[in-house]
This record gives sequence, structure tokens and C-alpha cells, in this order.
Amino acid sequence: MQKSLIIIKPDAVQRGLCGDIIKRFENKGLKLAASKFMLVSRETAEKHYAVHKDKPFYEKVCKYLASSPVLVMVWRGKDAVELARRVIGATSPFEASPGTIRGDFSLSKTCNLVHGSDSVETAKYEIPLFFSEEEVLSYDLCTDDWLDE
Repeated sequence: MQKSLIIIKPDAVQRGLCGDIIKRFENKGLKLAASKFMLVSRETAEKHYAVHKDKPFYEKVCKYLASSPVLVMVWRGKDAVELARRVIGATSPFEASPGTIRGDFSLSKTCNLVHGSDSVETAKYEIPLFFSEEEVLSYDLCTDDWLDE
């Protein structure tokens, strides 16, 4: 089972979209393994976006992530990273397909509502920035056999 870090970003929290976003991942069959409502420190935002350090938008995204509360989550499931990325949609709201989170709700390429790990390796780096091993749960649901063919 893969794990993916999902962050409901400041703009989505401020717009009251947390429930709608969580429901999309649940509807897809992913399993919530950890969640935390928090303010991200500037230091953690910089670590989270370290791969973009040399890009012109780095300062803006670090400031944005630390600007307001976020809901940080870990979701588990078969192919969780790819499934979550499909639920989220393309970075640009103009390229995101209808039916995706960004396609339905996003207005900005930078303030784009939600972050999702882009690979299994990235998830392994990102998750410990926000959660200890003990905070990420593994449990069974009665639907697990139905969803895992």
C-alpha cells in the first residue's frame, strides 16, 4: 500500500472546502491514515518546497503555505500517489479537467487549493516533515477487499 501526503492549502481552508476535498479522496477509495490541522512554520515550508528553491516562485509558495492554517493528511491505498494526483488535477486551473478538485474549485496556479505528493519517493520525504511514524495509522476497513482487486 502506498502513502501520499495531501495538504489542503490556505486558500481551500479559507474558502471552507476541506469537507468537499476530503470527500473526493474517500469517494476514490483511499484511506485516511493521518490528519493534522496546523500552521506550517516558514522553516517547514522551505523544507517542503526545497526542490523548487532555485525557481522564481519559491519565495511566494513558501510564504503562501505558512500564511494560514492548513489541513495536512496522509492517505493510503493501492497506487495512492497516482490516484490522488488524478483526483487533484493539473496545477493550472485552466488545464485541470472538470471533476478534479482543481478543475472544479481552483482559481489560481499558485494558490491551487491542494498539494499531493508527486511520487512515492517524494511522499517518503514529505510525510516525516509533518508526521511521526506513530501518527500514521494502518487499519482495515470492511470495504478493503472490494476496493483492492
